[in-house]
Amino acid sequence: MPIYAYKCDSCGHAKDVLQKMSDDLLTQCPSCGAPTFNKQLTAAGFQLKGSGWYATDFKGGAAATPAVAGAAAAGAPAATDAGGASPAAEPSASAAPSACAASCACH
Repeated sequence: MPIYAYKCDSCGHAKDVLQKMSDDLLTQCPSCGAPTFNKQLTAAGFQLKGSGWYATDFKGGAAATPAVAGAAAAGAPAATDAGGASPAAEPSASAAPSACAASCACH
C-alpha cells in the first residue's frame, strides 16, 4: 500500500497516511477538524540496487558504454594490476622465446 502525504491548509498540520489506492481521500484535518486536509504531491522514493544496467552503465556520472570502452581500449596499452605489470605478461615473461616479443598475443 502506498503512503500519501497530507497537509491542512488551515492549521498547517502534516501527516503521512498509509492508504489503499481505492480508498477515499481524507478531507477532514485530524488536528483542527477543518475540511481543508489535502493530499500533497511528493517525489517517489526508491533506490536501484544490485548490479543491473543502472549500476554498471549510468551510476556515478557519464561513464562510457561497454562498446565505446572496448573500442577505446583497442589502441591503448594493456591494463596493469596493482603491482604495475600487465597480468598476461607477468607469469610467462621469463619463458617467452627470443623470437616473440613480450607484447605478442601468445604471451
